[in-house]
Amino acid sequence: MRLLVSGGAGFIGSEFVRQTISNHPEDRVVVLDKLTYAGNVRNLDPVAQSANYRFVEGDICDGTLVAELVRDVDAIVNFAAESHVDRSLEAPGQFIQTDVFGTYVLLEAARASGVERFLQVSTDEVYGDVEEGSSTEHDPLRPRSPYSASKAGGEMMVWAYRASYSLPVITTRGSNTYGPYQYPEKIIPLFITNAIDDQLLPIYGDGSAVRDYIHVADHARGIDTALRQGTAGQDYNVGYGGATSGGEVADLVLGALDKPASLKQHVRDRLGHDRRYSVNSDRLRGLGWRPLVPLDHGLRETVQWYRENEQWWRPLKSGEFWEFYRRNYKPLQADAAQGL
Repeated sequence: MRLLVSGGAGFIGSEFVRQTISNHPEDRVVVLDKLTYAGNVRNLDPVAQSANYRFVEGDICDGTLVAELVRDVDAIVNFAAESHVDRSLEAPGQFIQTDVFGTYVLLEAARASGVERFLQVSTDEVYGDVEEGSSTEHDPLRPRSPYSASKAGGEMMVWAYRASYSLPVITTRGSNTYGPYQYPEKIIPLFITNAIDDQLLPIYGDGSAVRDYIHVADHARGIDTALRQGTAGQDYNVGYGGATSGGEVADLVLGALDKPASLKQHVRDRLGHDRRYSVNSDRLRGLGWRPLVPLDHGLRETVQWYRENEQWWRPLKSGEFWEFYRRNYKPLQADAAQGL
């Protein structure tokens, strides 16, 4: 296939590109990425010299550029998105622009050129807070943050183009993802890099919010499976099937680095914090996909990667990163913390 991978310099997108170049050498891959703070062309260094790879710096909201690139591809895989819930609470308009309008621009180009596949990479957060059980692809979307609402909005555009124009679309909804090359504002790389430097690990509220953590290699394989073997018009959940709280993540990281529990710090809870996400991935498993990396093993490997690649993450934790960090994480007063 000839693929356009938008957002391919980001965390999950770059893993997908690296896997595609390695596992499907007959494919041609064009990466389109705006290189915002979370996009890093260095994530693609392992494939930079590949003959079937091309990088284009640009914005998915640029209709002229997108139309030019889409003319020469068979499929689009859209990873491009603003993706951090905390930042969406601070500046929701940016998320609407990229996640909804940008998706529309890609869909218009896909419709005009007649691509064979359009895969929209979404998130399990569109299901909202899941008190019990696991979300299936038939469940209604109930987003509760500007981020998840913008991702749900992008999905609805995809559905509209499927119904109105018979565009061959697929959506994947992945659970919380971790692994190498993840920008250090997300919980696992933040905890790892802070702990390496003996800095406090900010845990929201009482630390009981639960997530299903999947390794980035498993997530990218799931997307590839949906792209190549999935049915057009279907949605596919991509989850590991675990349940780990923020407090437990902190304990795992501190244990892997042999750091003291005194580095844990409870901070003001996130606004509208969803307490639990869980997805049922049976539909994707029916295509032969399985997650292969257990959390304890994957997390220790991830810890080791960040220890060995300080030259990658240290420059990212400077300037604007710390300005946002100080705005976002407000330590609880001692009396409040004792009541947790």
